[in-house]
Amino acid sequence: MERSAGVIEEDGADGGWEYRPMRLPPEVSRLTASVRLAIQAEFGGWELSRVRLYPGGVRKVWLRRPRSVHRLPGLSY
Repeated sequence: MERSAGVIEEDGADGGWEYRPMRLPPEVSRLTASVRLAIQAEFGGWELSRVRLYPGGVRKVWLRRPRSVHRLPGLSY
């Protein structure tokens, strides 16, 4: 069974920011995770808001960017 290198969950918004949570499975290396986040930052305007590491190695990452009506659609994997 093949696993995704990152799962984007439901987008959210709060005040002047919109948020995008991502779940990274334990088999995703730190290097791969940082490249994924760099791509999101470069092409989607996202920045790192919060990272939480859970038992078993699963990481949940919250990305944020200022709200704007003139955004391009999100990247697909």
